[in-house]
Amino acid sequence: MKVLVALFVVALVDVVTSQCSCETMKWANCDDSCSCSLTVSESSTQTLNCSKLVPKCFLMKAEMYRARNNLGTRSGGKPVETAFVDNDGIYDPECERDGKFKAVQCNKTEVCWCVNSAGVRRSDKKDKNIKCEPAETFWVRVEMKHKNVDVPIDATKLRTGIENALLQRYGLDKKLVSEVQYDKDGRLIVVDVKKDKTDRTTDLSLMTYYMEKDIKVLPLFWSGKPFEVDVTGTKVSMENVLIYYVDDKPPTFTMQKLTGGIIAVIVVVSLIVIGGLLVLFFLARRQKAQYSKTQAREMETLS
Repeated sequence: MKVLVALFVVALVDVVTSQCSCETMKWANCDDSCSCSLTVSESSTQTLNCSKLVPKCFLMKAEMYRARNNLGTRSGGKPVETAFVDNDGIYDPECERDGKFKAVQCNKTEVCWCVNSAGVRRSDKKDKNIKCEPAETFWVRVEMKHKNVDVPIDATKLRTGIENALLQRYGLDKKLVSEVQYDKDGRLIVVDVKKDKTDRTTDLSLMTYYMEKDIKVLPLFWSGKPFEVDVTGTKVSMENVLIYYVDDKPPTFTMQKLTGGIIAVIVVVSLIVIGGLLVLFFLARRQKAQYSKTQAREMETLS
């Protein structure tokens, strides 16, 4: 009888364990009490609140850890002049205790750079003496291209569908969706998400990182369900996404980030343009002088 009871307890524990999962993070490890954590390095884990999205800094560390250990990690223009995209991709970041990015990142090397609150590089790369001011991303522009659909999409209903999808999937307040533009011929959707510049509690990078994985790779959610927008019963899926970041301070990129070849081309083109303008200037002066002389001769003839 005791043996049967023991077997029953073991079976019950297995059932409970199998039912434990972290909906917002498919890489999480959950114990018998359904407490879940995420391995972010060889020697540390991060306890998770599976009812919320995981901070981007922790996700990037976990992705780098999994890549190092051969674990699976992957199965309309700029809104303003200072907007920029994440061209560097993932790196192994330094995180604060609450999951925010430290303003200076070095990726365990002697080369360092400044990042914004979304962890995106916003300066040239320098040495460890670099000075970085905290910069808050208060505006992101999401450019998505949707897949072909069988019925025309109404722009107004599309906005409602996007607002609902961002709220249900990423917990984004609908009030933060400031504008939705739609080009039906190009199948392009442009979504502007803005918060107050002084807001330091709303983290827009939560949405952008999960969304990039949803559309470009595979969802980070346990369910694995794809990102779709419901437009009056029509499921609209995306095939590409590009995200621009706008901070409360402009980035500090300089010509140092360009290669010598590109700089040389810029200089040559600039010289050609300047030379062409000078030629046009002198031609105009000569034509004006000839015109003045002709007028003078005509006046002499008339007199």
